[in-house]
Amino acid sequence: MNSKKIILLFIAALAVALFFRLDLGRYLTLEALKANRQALLDMYATHTLSMVAGFMVLYILQTALSLPGAAILSLTAGAIFGPLMGTVYAVVSASIGATLAFLVTRYLLRDLVLQRFGSRLEGMNRELEQRGLNYLLFLRLVPVFPFFLINLAAGLTRLPLRTFMLGTLIGIIPGGFVFVNAGASLATISSISGILSPRVLGSFALLGLFALIPALYNKFKGSDT
Repeated sequence: MNSKKIILLFIAALAVALFFRLDLGRYLTLEALKANRQALLDMYATHTLSMVAGFMVLYILQTALSLPGAAILSLTAGAIFGPLMGTVYAVVSASIGATLAFLVTRYLLRDLVLQRFGSRLEGMNRELEQRGLNYLLFLRLVPVFPFFLINLAAGLTRLPLRTFMLGTLIGIIPGGFVFVNAGASLATISSISGILSPRVLGSFALLGLFALIPALYNKFKGSDT
């Protein structure tokens, strides 16, 4: 491993260590968001571009480093920027962060990720290599596996970067909109788990099944020949 890769890994490890050492997660809670919403809105009114840029950088780093807090950041996007632009900022940021995590896994952390998560990723890796975009869309739409784990798994496969980026961008729009839209009505939320009702989860599952239809068709068509 060359010196540039070592430096990048050191910086990433330091950032993760500082996050937990300084207990920054205490700011990424529903209670903290509700308490600070008006202050954030005031800052957005006076420093619009800086707030958008700062939010997106924060979301990208959170996703790239696989840190906790994605749900709160999506709620924050809705609370500050509104449902439409909040969804745009959140989805774009999460997609960029996921792509960075994908690249880091592929080119820097392959052996470490295999050692830590190898057994859990085996089936997902196989399906991603065989079914590509359709299976990735299914994974993004249906919350079967954690978001960060999908990034790591995809980085271990031969899945093209453009396929990963496209599948991630499209696949996280529905879930992103649900959380961002909920954040726009922050006062009505009592818990994060309550946002994903059985009806919402069922809708995601249905979308995921639609994404798998081409892959399932090809599989059964191939078995008949």
